[in-house]
Amino acid sequence: MRAFIVELEHEPGSLAELAKAIGERGINITAISGLGWDDDGGVALITNDDEGTRALLEERNAEYRELGLVAAGLEDRPGSLGEAAGLLADRGVNIEALLPTGMQGGRVTVAFAVDDPVAAREALGSLAEAGASAV
Repeated sequence: MRAFIVELEHEPGSLAELAKAIGERGINITAISGLGWDDDGGVALITNDDEGTRALLEERNAEYRELGLVAAGLEDRPGSLGEAAGLLADRGVNIEALLPTGMQGGRVTVAFAVDDPVAAREALGSLAEAGASAV
């Protein structure tokens, strides 16, 4: 699975238009995170159809980036995200987006969209193994 980071106009309706187009293709958005900043905005999303999502974005001439994902199972406690992010930083892995993908018991699963998935899996070790089934 891949993450798609898509630039959007920071104005009413831009997310609705993209989400509607994805849905009309029969593609399900399984995780999403968004941000608006001044006049810019964007979303990071995971879908159940990488090829279909890519084709749709290409047809729309959308500005987007596509990244590998590494899921990690983190304890639901203060500091666990900082620890995981620190492990990635120590390996020189840049986090491009972070998407929550589930929660079970005392663990939250997050998908890190990163520039180097191999190094990220190695850095996260058992955390990546705990999150592998979620993405």
